[in-house]
Amino acid sequence: MGGVARIMIYNKYSIVGLMLWLRYGLGSFRPWRSLKSIYAQYLESPGTKAYSLQEALIMFADFTHVEIKTPLGHGDLLTSEVGQRHRGFVLSLVRLLWPRWFIRTFLPQCGLAMLITAYK
Repeated sequence: MGGVARIMIYNKYSIVGLMLWLRYGLGSFRPWRSLKSIYAQYLESPGTKAYSLQEALIMFADFTHVEIKTPLGHGDLLTSEVGQRHRGFVLSLVRLLWPRWFIRTFLPQCGLAMLITAYK
């Protein structure tokens, strides 16, 4: 009994998720594409999954206390290079115009990495 688990899973409702949906959903004239299918096909390796806060809480329901944070990272703020398949002119232009101040001010908990600390 006791112990601590520290886990990272992807946050379904992140800035990166929005960017991916804008490119591979709306930008591909398929706005009905689900975030689930977009993450599975375009985020990392095939089949990558992302979870909502509610889904994460359900996964860790057997723990006595759960802390979840979703801080902004370099991918959310477009402050570093991204994966090779996502590069191009449009991304270069978006990086110049990306509203980092707005995201930091109004969406500070919409990062891609959901950092979970769960206590048994």
